[in-house]
Amino acid sequence: MIHHICLAIVLLCLGLMYPPVMGIFMDKLASKKLCADDDCIYTISLARVEEDYNAPDCRFINIKKGQLIYVYSKLVKEKESGEFWAGSVYGQEYEDHMGTVGYFPSSLVSEQHVYQEANRTVPTT
Repeated sequence: MIHHICLAIVLLCLGLMYPPVMGIFMDKLASKKLCADDDCIYTISLARVEEDYNAPDCRFINIKKGQLIYVYSKLVKEKESGEFWAGSVYGQEYEDHMGTVGYFPSSLVSEQHVYQEANRTVPTT
C-alpha cells in the first residue's frame, strides 16, 4: 500500500514539473472567409453531399453522400490550398452529428438552395 502511495506522489510531482501540452499547432487553411454576417452564424446555403469524405483532423467533419449540410462560411482560396466551406450536417437521421460544425471540400457538395449571399469578408482565427 505504501508503495502505491509513493508511486502516486512521484507521478504527481513529475506531472507538476512538466506541464501538459496546451494544444497542437495546425496551419491555417485561409486567412479570410466569406460569410453572410460579421459573426458567420447565419446560414448561407443548403448543400447536398455528392461524395463521401473522411475528416483528416478535428477541424473537418465527416460527410456522406446524400447528406444535407447547412453552409455558414466559405474560405477564400489562397495559393495551393483547396477550397473549403464550413457547415454542419442537417437532418433527423443524422441527429448525432447535428450541431457539429467543421470544414469540408466544396468540390464534394452541390448547393441546393442559397438563403443569402456570402458578401462579408471576415478574417479567420
